[in-house]
Amino acid sequence: MQHPSLNIAIRAARSAGKLLLRYMDRVDSLKVESKSRNDFVSDIDRGAEALIIQELRARFPDHAILAEESGAQGRGDFQWIIDPLDGTTNYLHGFPQFSVSIALKHKGQLECGVVYDPLREEMYSAARGQGAQLNDRKIRVANRPSLEGALIGTGFPFRDQRHIDVYLRMFKDMTLATAGLRRPGSAALDLAYVAAGRTDGFWEIGLAEWDCAAGALLVAEAGGTVTDLAGGKSFLETGNLIAGNLKVHRAMLDLLTPHLTEQLKA
Repeated sequence: MQHPSLNIAIRAARSAGKLLLRYMDRVDSLKVESKSRNDFVSDIDRGAEALIIQELRARFPDHAILAEESGAQGRGDFQWIIDPLDGTTNYLHGFPQFSVSIALKHKGQLECGVVYDPLREEMYSAARGQGAQLNDRKIRVANRPSLEGALIGTGFPFRDQRHIDVYLRMFKDMTLATAGLRRPGSAALDLAYVAAGRTDGFWEIGLAEWDCAAGALLVAEAGGTVTDLAGGKSFLETGNLIAGNLKVHRAMLDLLTPHLTEQLKA
């Protein structure tokens, strides 16, 4: 039986996805602001977020919310974590890779999550202890035994570039050890692809909680592992994470660990 909160999250993600598609051919008319270097927000981010919050509030008026554009609202054991448009820069350029990400935490533990790709009509969903699905079909992480021949997703540290030199050294070593790296530009979808076995692993530095909460649950429920760069469980706090099946994750951890600064080990 599907988690009741998951049905509401799926409905909210679909509503936001429809709005994103409606404006995709009219991005020139959107008002765009820069929140910080390389970090943009548009009317459509705010509109999609308002739509999601409205749907969640109608069903769960007492739940707290942490959303990318409007921040933290309310307090309580239940908290929704929302990214209404993960891949804003892609969206504003007409680059067809972006998603809606919604997750629910209960007392700090991820309970359910959805990542929706409206262009491909792909709904990735997971509830704790119930596995992960893509459009109602069960998904599993790939069973690749090592980095040899692996396809690995990543994201450049675009907001905070203090770690760019460390990251580029990681990038070089990972390139040499694998079949290739991909940087599509939506971390939520990148994690969903790991869950679905489309890529073998993923790592990134400097994510926000709303970028990776739903995707991390997808990977875990699809049989994979998600940790911070030191192999711990603080990735939602640090925003630094590695995801993959058990063996690929271990190999990525071994390859990336020598590059970690004291700051990234925390």
